[in-house]
Amino acid sequence: MSKILDSVIEISRTVGQFLKDEQKKIAAADVEMKGRANNLVSRADKEAEKRFVTFLANLYPDSGFIAEEGTSDKKGEEFNWIIDPLDGTTNYLYGIPCYCTSVALLQNGELVLGVIYDPEMNACFTAEKGKGAHLNGKKISVSMQDNLAHSLIATGFPYDDIGRQRAYLDILAEVNNHTRGIRRLGSAALDMAYVACGRFDAFYEYGLQPWDVAAGAVIVKEAGGTVSDFKGGDEYLFGKTLVCDNSILHKNVLGFLKNW
Repeated sequence: MSKILDSVIEISRTVGQFLKDEQKKIAAADVEMKGRANNLVSRADKEAEKRFVTFLANLYPDSGFIAEEGTSDKKGEEFNWIIDPLDGTTNYLYGIPCYCTSVALLQNGELVLGVIYDPEMNACFTAEKGKGAHLNGKKISVSMQDNLAHSLIATGFPYDDIGRQRAYLDILAEVNNHTRGIRRLGSAALDMAYVACGRFDAFYEYGLQPWDVAAGAVIVKEAGGTVSDFKGGDEYLFGKTLVCDNSILHKNVLGFLKNW
């Protein structure tokens, strides 16, 4: 699996560089809307995903894919790759340097590998089940913050699931009132990576898809953190709600979400 991880790092860096170079060339004609006007996709997303699928299919020829842009819908019996070729598309299209690639490997239903690459910062967050989490090869861990009042929390807003927006904003206000503040980067994968290396103490969001959270979940867990759904269960991969943190604050953060 370590050799596979090295290969995923290699393709992530290659695709990340492609995205960084391509950003300068993107025009309005290259952008499409997926449903609502705030859910965007560009030719860069699609081309990046094709490159991931082609490369990863050669690593495990019988593997399947769960990919945001639907390049391949093949399902593998043992191995399935979960790919977000460009997390933070809106940031990317507006020239905001906060986006990344995200790749995870699901083996018999268990997440065993994750790679998140931020080409703007040349930051590669990686994890392999049982081997810890790393940033550019150096071991990372979640924060040791045990005081909610001194914690920094990240969140995000769904593109299309806005039916409970009012309740979510109420939670936002409550979290803001009991912590050092809230940050919204616009990339769930990077939010989770930042929890893993201790920059954020916790992250929560609803309306998420498997490709948004899969790699981050592996990395946070291997960095010593906890990942769950809003009810404290393990349905976060396909259940659309996720909380991750340094483990110490998990009950506190879930407390904000108890009425969700």
